[in-house]
Amino acid sequence: MFFLLQQNSIANTIWMFALIFIIFYFFMIRPQIRKQKIERKFQDNLKKGNYIVTNSGMHGKIIEIADNFCILETVTGKIKLEKNTVSKELTQLRYNETLNKQDEKQEKK
Repeated sequence: MFFLLQQNSIANTIWMFALIFIIFYFFMIRPQIRKQKIERKFQDNLKKGNYIVTNSGMHGKIIEIADNFCILETVTGKIKLEKNTVSKELTQLRYNETLNKQDEKQEKK
């Protein structure tokens, strides 16, 4: 009888750990994997001429792109960066008004 109670306790413990792992997977691991896929897609879709911000806060314009790195033109000069250091694009957010004004001026001419 004692052996059956002990075996039942072990089964309950295993089920509890399995349940904790499943909860951990859906609330921690899966969202992180999804976020990494979105970041990888963003980094693969970088184009020449985009204004970006790096993880360290440097702003600049991409002037050249290679497989794993890009060359960024900043106020102080050119910097070679890994693609994975790019955090977000500012072309549409910050420079959209400036780009639209330049396009309107070119159309009027």
